[in-house]
Amino acid sequence: MADSTLDTQENGLDAPPPTPIVEPPVFVWPPRPVAMFKFLFGNPGYFLPLNILYMGLAIISWFLLTPALSSMTTFQWEWIAIVYGRNLGLTFLIFGGLHLRFYTLNAQGTRFMLNRRAPTVGHRRFLFGNQVRENMFWTAGSGVIVWSAYEVVTLWAFANGYIPMLSWEAHPVYFVLLFCAVPMIRDAHFYFVHRLLHYRFLYRTVHQLHHKNVDIGPWSGMSMHPLEHVLYFSGVLLHWVLLSHPLHAIFHVQQTGLAPALGHVGYHKLLIKGDTEVRIGQRYFHYLHHRFFECNYGGDGTVPLDKWFGTWHDGTPESHEFMRARRKQAHGA
Repeated sequence: MADSTLDTQENGLDAPPPTPIVEPPVFVWPPRPVAMFKFLFGNPGYFLPLNILYMGLAIISWFLLTPALSSMTTFQWEWIAIVYGRNLGLTFLIFGGLHLRFYTLNAQGTRFMLNRRAPTVGHRRFLFGNQVRENMFWTAGSGVIVWSAYEVVTLWAFANGYIPMLSWEAHPVYFVLLFCAVPMIRDAHFYFVHRLLHYRFLYRTVHQLHHKNVDIGPWSGMSMHPLEHVLYFSGVLLHWVLLSHPLHAIFHVQQTGLAPALGHVGYHKLLIKGDTEVRIGQRYFHYLHHRFFECNYGGDGTVPLDKWFGTWHDGTPESHEFMRARRKQAHGA
């Protein structure tokens, strides 16, 4: 297990984000309509700034970077290579771009850094003796392949009518609502898959590879065992049984592939134009999972399953102490 002490202030870095982390006012009782509206449409909130960017990227990908559906009735290398090349290119653009800014160029130093140190170099527990190189190997050599395989088979099934396709013209309201709900659906799926991977056998044989990343970086996000990639991207199979459109499936699997870069960036704020601060979503929420392991299994906590199942870590000193005590009890200390 990783050391669970949060050394941010002791190392002279900026203080961590304000705590306690609170659940979004969506799945709460009694309902809080004003707070929910502010969360959904405010900035930062559910749509802004990140989900609206993922949505826009999915729309661009479908209309400009995806071959015509009519060409996908058979598995032909020509269109499969376009899908794979698009996904690989986006991965290097986003994962690599974030790593370049925060770690290679060190553009904001330790300002708003959550890690105690940069990703590890020169340690034999990582392939090639380098954390980033290992992370890139598993991301490009397994993650993007599994992601693209799911997408290719799903598009092929749509093209052949094996999956009924939702019509925008016939059901525009349902089309939009489903498109907007994809991040919540993905968050819930991630919780259950992630919780499964923390059972002893799967953790030791599969998920432990990902948790070698204690001080995380963008490339850590998709550094997983191939079996974990298969489980992680399996949420797109929902579109085989739920009336949807290829655009929904592309959005679902694309966000699944790209969101881990920001989820593991290791910073909770972006500095732009000198001192302008932009919060990078609930990065602290998942960072705490890499520190304590047995908490915060969800993505951003949009669907607060951690809260409902008792695995919520709200980032306060009291939660730190509770997690330490629980870990000592589990190990008989």
